[in-house]
Amino acid sequence: MAPLSDLSIALAFPWPPSAYLWFKSLHIVGVVVWFAGLFYLVRLFIYHREADDLAEPTREAFRSQYALMERRLANIITTPGMAVAVAMALGLLSVQPAWLHQGWMHAKLAVVAILLLYHGFCYRLMGQLREGTCRWSAKQLRALNELPTLLLVAAVLLVVFKNQFPTAWATWFLVALVVAMAASIQFYARWRRLRAEALALSSTTSRASS
Repeated sequence: MAPLSDLSIALAFPWPPSAYLWFKSLHIVGVVVWFAGLFYLVRLFIYHREADDLAEPTREAFRSQYALMERRLANIITTPGMAVAVAMALGLLSVQPAWLHQGWMHAKLAVVAILLLYHGFCYRLMGQLREGTCRWSAKQLRALNELPTLLLVAAVLLVVFKNQFPTAWATWFLVALVVAMAASIQFYARWRRLRAEALALSSTTSRASS
């Protein structure tokens, strides 16, 4: 607990009364921008990966376009959103340093740490996709894209309930959410496969009739 006590002392600052509301408002804005960027970034990864199945020269054109979109999204929207969210969170902790001694904040900081690792991993995937060395399939990337949703739900529940966090209900809710996400991914993969087979059959039939 000593490091957290030292941190709470270091963060403490005599802000004006309105500082808390400003930090909170800008923190929410940063979080919204950050998560929107993360959700769309990995969605672009999925499209980028699926472009590998296209024939040249279409494949290279799509790959180049997706690489450009990913880089701009990550550098202009996602990372600045993360920076604002983290900076304003530090501001909130400087207004309410006592939070650092509460269990719900420890859990939330763990969630944020995972989210920051996810953010860095997205940059790694972006580089691999640009270089053509990514081994993640589109289906695996779809599963990866659901992780921020779970982290967002956990963070919101922790902030709202704080030390009255409903552990049992929240656990079952997250488990149900994971099952629903996994089922939707499997359903979508099956739908895409059946659709591709139907299109292939239709194309074959058309050529045969002509």
